[in-house]
Amino acid sequence: MSISRRHVITSALGATAALGLGAAQQATAGAAPRARAVPAASGPGDVVGKISVGYQGWFACIGDGAPINSWWHYSQNGGQAPSPGNTTIKSWPDVSEFSRTYQTAYANLNGGGPAKLFSSWDQQTVDTHFLWMQQNGIDTAALQRFNPNSPEGPTRDGMAQKVRQAAEGHGRKFYIMYDVSGWTAMQSEIKTDWANKMKAHTASSAYATQNGRPVVCIWGFGFNDGNHDFSAGACLDVINWFKGQGCYVIGGVPTHWRTNSDDSRAGFSDVYHALNMISPWMVGRIGSIADVDNFYANVQTQDLADCQSHGIDYQPCVLPGDLQERQRAHGDFMWRQFYNMCRLGVQGIYISMYDEFNEGNQIAKTAADAAAVPSGSGIYALDEDGTACSSDYYLRLTGDGGRMLKKQIGLTATRPTPPVA
Repeated sequence: MSISRRHVITSALGATAALGLGAAQQATAGAAPRARAVPAASGPGDVVGKISVGYQGWFACIGDGAPINSWWHYSQNGGQAPSPGNTTIKSWPDVSEFSRTYQTAYANLNGGGPAKLFSSWDQQTVDTHFLWMQQNGIDTAALQRFNPNSPEGPTRDGMAQKVRQAAEGHGRKFYIMYDVSGWTAMQSEIKTDWANKMKAHTASSAYATQNGRPVVCIWGFGFNDGNHDFSAGACLDVINWFKGQGCYVIGGVPTHWRTNSDDSRAGFSDVYHALNMISPWMVGRIGSIADVDNFYANVQTQDLADCQSHGIDYQPCVLPGDLQERQRAHGDFMWRQFYNMCRLGVQGIYISMYDEFNEGNQIAKTAADAAAVPSGSGIYALDEDGTACSSDYYLRLTGDGGRMLKKQIGLTATRPTPPVA
């Protein structure tokens, strides 16, 4: 099982602490001026001017036919069905639209009926996920790809084909997003994997392009922890190799990439500035609307200016919030991020994440109320703060955020999306 990102990076202590903001700064952070309008480094494409979502596609169940033959990313012990004492998920998916589901060892749902989960290996699951993207105006999916030379490699290879088929079938775009966490021989193996396997998917009509080039993202260069222990030279070599292959290269980089501090290694400025697009990580960095405004005023405004001065596109993360940490504020937390990024004038937005039920940051359909979660599980549903929310609420919210990014609706600080349609 791959280690989720929350456990491979050092989480910020909180936006205010990490930024060292004084009380006066905090009080006025939300009133920062709009960045000066400067032409974007790139025109509209499949990532510039678009909403992209991180797609894990990493859930499997014993009996689903996946090569990994495990309760992959559902159980700590993948040989046994998930239960309250053997689980890796924090939120419970709404599985009502999947034609095939798998019995867990959780108690029945509070509202009655068995506690079952979906498998990403089932094509109908992936098709349903991409149908939801289509229905909610989500343009592009970034398929996460960890070290393919590990035992999970054959399953990840199969998932790439399933995502390709679903994207083609629902008029969505997709691209490969390499997560290099813990990948010891990354510098050579990532090139071989692209050349021998993943490059073939660029022949698909659904493969994302930007500026006429296939899009590839590499997540994890420059993080200041032991799971991303790559030299600046090795990272620069890989970026330049992909650019030499004709690719448009996105970097999923540390939050404090620009200052080479905190979660970023020192001496990585040349690495970051070699990228075509920069997408700083935000999970674990913000948890409230005050945090969102602090980062807008004191980090992201300056990030965009730096990118513009280097001809780099800027694709910040927007996240719904950790449901189990009760960060979501029935959508107001996520909408504030959309509002700030749209008034800033960013080139694109990356949603962290689509199906991240492990960290509770998913926008895919989720249990709406206590009746839809297993009895005794302690798992919060979307109505955790007392506001009723439909299971598709965060998909709809993302759809409206995308419309605001594309100027199909006006810039508004007031969330236009009702929690229940």
